[in-house]
Amino acid sequence: MPTVNIGLLAHVDAGKTSLTERLLFDTGAIGRLGSVDEGSTQTDSGDIERSRGITIRSAVAPFRVGDLQVNLIDTPGHADFVAEVERALGVLDGAVLLLSAVEGVQAHTRVLMRVLRGLKLPTLIFVNKVDRPGARPQELLERMRRTLWPYLLPMASVEDAGTAGVRVRPAPPHDARAAEILAEHDEELLEDLVAGRTPGAARLEAAVARQSAAAVLYPVFFGSALGGQGVGGLVEGIRRYLPVPPPAGGQARGTVFAIEPGPRGERVAYLRLRSGELRVRERVTYRRREPGGGTAERTEQITALRVVAPGAASSGGDPDRAGDIARVRGLSGVRVGDLIGPLPPGSADACFPPPSLETLVRPPRRNQAARLRAALVRLADEDPLIQARLTPDGATSLLLYGEVQKEVIAARLEREFGAGAVFEPSTPVYTERPAGTGALLEEMNHRRGVPDFWATVGLRVEPGAPGSGVRFRREVELGALPAAFDRAIEESVHETLGQGLYGWPVTDCAVTLTHSGFGGPVSTAADFRGLTPLVLMGALRLAGTRVYEPCHSFELEIPAEALGPVTARLAALGARLHRSAAREAAWSVEGEIPAGAVHVFQRELPGLSHGEGVWWSAPGGDRPVSGRPPARPRAGGDPLDREAYLRHLAGR
Repeated sequence: MPTVNIGLLAHVDAGKTSLTERLLFDTGAIGRLGSVDEGSTQTDSGDIERSRGITIRSAVAPFRVGDLQVNLIDTPGHADFVAEVERALGVLDGAVLLLSAVEGVQAHTRVLMRVLRGLKLPTLIFVNKVDRPGARPQELLERMRRTLWPYLLPMASVEDAGTAGVRVRPAPPHDARAAEILAEHDEELLEDLVAGRTPGAARLEAAVARQSAAAVLYPVFFGSALGGQGVGGLVEGIRRYLPVPPPAGGQARGTVFAIEPGPRGERVAYLRLRSGELRVRERVTYRRREPGGGTAERTEQITALRVVAPGAASSGGDPDRAGDIARVRGLSGVRVGDLIGPLPPGSADACFPPPSLETLVRPPRRNQAARLRAALVRLADEDPLIQARLTPDGATSLLLYGEVQKEVIAARLEREFGAGAVFEPSTPVYTERPAGTGALLEEMNHRRGVPDFWATVGLRVEPGAPGSGVRFRREVELGALPAAFDRAIEESVHETLGQGLYGWPVTDCAVTLTHSGFGGPVSTAADFRGLTPLVLMGALRLAGTRVYEPCHSFELEIPAEALGPVTARLAALGARLHRSAAREAAWSVEGEIPAGAVHVFQRELPGLSHGEGVWWSAPGGDRPVSGRPPARPRAGGDPLDREAYLRHLAGR
């Protein structure tokens, strides 16, 4: 059966979960509509999601339209869970972008539309809540064309909007206005219109499908998820206008985009397969790129596999074929984002960079420290982006996108692990880059007595190209060391660079192994793991580093009268304005702002702009810190202090 995987994206409270329920009910996948208020929906299955009324984790909801299976992935809408959106986007064939007819285009709606356009992902737009007071679909459509994309084609008309008696009527793209919109990306159609020739309905319908698949045109549907009006038109639009990928054979390749705990605490991975097929008891290798640039891989056997399908679950013996999404057991070390099969070029790139904020978590009472730490490690293992790290004073560091994540993590800790948590204010995560070149060699010399390490390691550190991450190279002959020793050096390099001279991650550098040696049967991999941090940090100290502050690029639309107060506040928060321009009765402002100030300004913007400001921002690089660089306390042993470092190793 042909399968299409689509995502449902929206700003929080636009009605995503309600629309998912309606789609499942209207297509016969479920026999009863769930309720967000009652906590009986299919996708927000967690207690926290139900109590908060927001989607946090991606969930898969399958249904059928004729002979087409649709796997609907209900993604989080809150900006703080943008990492979950990123993971879902990587497995999609198309998307439905949801707006509220009352709230209209919101800041996060524009962020999502930018991402969808950047990925050229075929997308349908559904304007929800046309039955609510205040709904003005036609005015909203014009605003959408101004702020989202000019080439939007309405596929329905709305009568008596904003009332319980609202009527949504299909409007096939057969009129002159539709032809004019389609002609913007169809030269032959444009020539016919100029010559006065009227295109037929079939030709216009084919143009809509073709331009939708190319992501240059976005069909717009109107309706109400709760009342059901207009949802049938959206279902038909999914069948007609979102392209179905053809079957792909060859080697099995796929992406893990979600993980949930099984009944016995084991990991259950949601896997989208793009080519080949997988079966139960098959051994598979899954890989990931580590933050510093290294590659990790592991091979395990699939113990259970169940293809996601509407209605009754598929039998456990069905293979997972290209295009399918399957729930897979047996991969005990798998993480979200892992890839089945070889890593493709550029697989480290992401739609969204990693989190740029850090918080420290402490137990409310000392006797709860061990339980809290174990729970945080479990959460970080599920979500590698938050990177739990023990600090010297006993707290645990977590990386975040925003403040809402703190609330959700705290609720999960309490409900799932019985662990209380106190979060400190968030701070930016800085980075370090080498300022020059440094090299150091430590040779094994047992004639002076027993060496600290039965190993010889020489390393050179030098700056790399912007955006290159950490690159490990060798000037010694590969094979001069046993493979375990060589691997210990490379892995230790990537691990050590997680904390530079000032305690921040080091990036955009090249580390070269210049010398190596071992002492016959007495050397072990532990010698190389222990010595490499000493040599590397010594070389880095000779090179020196500069500290960089993470920034966001932003765009801002504000009323003309708010320009002065808004720009003054931005300047006070360290923002740099690149350009501004007047647009009708408003101003558009662009610039960059420190990541740590983004949430502060977002909270203050409604007051500064009388509730009319529209903000869009995304991680946009970094800039050197002026003045004294901030430092972060080092976790674990400190290779910059040899005696303390050796005592740390002896005490492990």
